[in-house]
Amino acid sequence: MNRIDGVLLPELEDPTREPWLPRALGWLSLALGVGAVAAPGPLARLTGVDDSPAAGTVISAVGARELGHGIGLVAGRRRAGWAWTRVAGDAMDLAVLGQALADRRGERRRRVAITTAAVAGIAAVDLFAAIGATRARRARDRAIRITMGVTVNRSPAEAYRYWRDIENLPRFMSHLESIRAEDLRRSHWVAHGPAGRRIEWDAEIVDDQPNRSIAWRSLPGTRVPNAGRVRFVPAPGDRGTEVRVQLGYAPPGGAVGRAVAKLFGEEPEQQVRDDLRRFKQVLETGDVVRSEGSPDGISVRQQVMQRPAQPLPGRPRR
Repeated sequence: MNRIDGVLLPELEDPTREPWLPRALGWLSLALGVGAVAAPGPLARLTGVDDSPAAGTVISAVGARELGHGIGLVAGRRRAGWAWTRVAGDAMDLAVLGQALADRRGERRRRVAITTAAVAGIAAVDLFAAIGATRARRARDRAIRITMGVTVNRSPAEAYRYWRDIENLPRFMSHLESIRAEDLRRSHWVAHGPAGRRIEWDAEIVDDQPNRSIAWRSLPGTRVPNAGRVRFVPAPGDRGTEVRVQLGYAPPGGAVGRAVAKLFGEEPEQQVRDDLRRFKQVLETGDVVRSEGSPDGISVRQQVMQRPAQPLPGRPRR
């Protein structure tokens, strides 16, 4: 699991926690595997295939396979791959049970039918788990990690206090439309995404050290899983405060999403750099110093659009 200073980096389904279902299915595989290897005869009678001379051998082989799946899912790191091996095993089991169902009548046919239905249900859960684990793995692979800082001419306490009031963040983070604090730790965020898309998510503060640092993470279900930490460190020589930001997130659409963001001047490193510059301005001057000639970002389109700076509409000339 990737971390930022002790805070877990994003996953897709849940940005701070690995999906629990594949691991739970791993324990199920271990239980099924032990049962099949230890007692193939009783299991053959239970499933209605005890009239086949090869039933014990087949069930023992299935048990050994389940033990392998279980170990991989419980102890392994690449759970997505192991989850798909369970799906493949389910497909083989259903094929064998389909043949067994066609060859039997009466009570044995009823038991085989019940077993087939149970395996089909497990197969559906396995498929759901494999898809979720694959999405989580892709989210980890495409996660963007940014580390950046700025020095502000204010004390750590002042910088911390302003940032800790999270409803202040849209004042200097240009991609944020609004933040609504739900309580002391949880909040609802609305942001401008690439190509004018609107993205919303809920977040929580997971570590709060007054005047020193704040760590956060998005809650499960967000379209842009994210986590990070901001530190407030006294600058050398009593020159104010070094504000250091560590951020990790999984952008929508992976590499394609990041390419679109760059096209629209929303390259993540530049965005964070601009945000920190505006934070410095707000803390030191009380406002963001801008004009209509100041581009946000470094895209070619925005650089071409530069012109002699004029005061923003509604702002008095000085």
